[in-house]
Amino acid sequence: MPPRTPEQSPILLLIDDAPNIHRLLAVKLKDEGIDFLAALSGEEGLQLATSHQPSLILLDINMPDLDGFEVLLRLKNEPSTMEIPVIVLSAAHDSELKVRAFELGAMDYVCKPFDVPELRARIQSAIRLTRLMRLLEHRAQIDSLTGLWNRAHLNKRLEAEINQASRKKTPLSFAMCDLDHFKKLNDTLGHPAGDLALQTFAKILQDQIRDYDTACRYGGEEFAIILPNTPVSEAVVVCERIRQAAEVASWRKYPDMNITASFGVCDRPIEGREDAQGWIEAADRTLYAAKQAGRNRVLPFSEIPPDSKSDKSNAPKVRLAG
Repeated sequence: MPPRTPEQSPILLLIDDAPNIHRLLAVKLKDEGIDFLAALSGEEGLQLATSHQPSLILLDINMPDLDGFEVLLRLKNEPSTMEIPVIVLSAAHDSELKVRAFELGAMDYVCKPFDVPELRARIQSAIRLTRLMRLLEHRAQIDSLTGLWNRAHLNKRLEAEINQASRKKTPLSFAMCDLDHFKKLNDTLGHPAGDLALQTFAKILQDQIRDYDTACRYGGEEFAIILPNTPVSEAVVVCERIRQAAEVASWRKYPDMNITASFGVCDRPIEGREDAQGWIEAADRTLYAAKQAGRNRVLPFSEIPPDSKSDKSNAPKVRLAG
């Protein structure tokens, strides 16, 4: 499951083997605008933390089979859950246990029997902090000009989609695209026209892809599209639709302006690389070939020269300008 956006209702996950604690907090927190999740064991709590990405975890220390310290350790060692804040609940007032909890990554420690209003205040404070941190993280991954995801987000998202496609044995396609002769457009009509071209092309991307596809501004006039569960033949069709929409776009403020775009589409990385950078390199080399072939076209990875498909290739790393 992707991380929750700042606008979604916060989720509180309670991991405690005592059903009466679950009943108490469910009643006391029902009017707090929080979605409540319950786990009666450490293993169940770990599964729910991974699948639901809660805003906050309340974690009991004294549980059978898997105690709270072990659960906390696993949460903080797992990339998908390590950023979720944890408040430890315990009947023990021992300072050594408190220190251990903080050293393992807990953000707070509340002793049982707890004062409900105080716990409520601590929960709301932790959720506000989490919401702020996620909002900052979210904004840091958005391109300010186009509103698309930026390169930092692309790298993380592509790696995640590669891993998921590998686990589930499902197809994955990735495309790099570039506005043709963009420097000439900027030089001729000015940077405001160039900015408008980028913003309009970004909107075309968003209009043409599906909700679960990811469009990013890679940098300058270059964009990237991640298409999960999509064979390359279908990805080519999507990119061709985007190319055609860009070509016929009209510009009231700049009636003489027109834009075209070139696309490189791959369904695998270059030979010798299995990571996200290998996929980016494959799509980038294909985009280079599309530029060399005359621009304003969609080219799949399968159609580029065989000696350009390997990590050991001497294929050009610098693309034709525009």
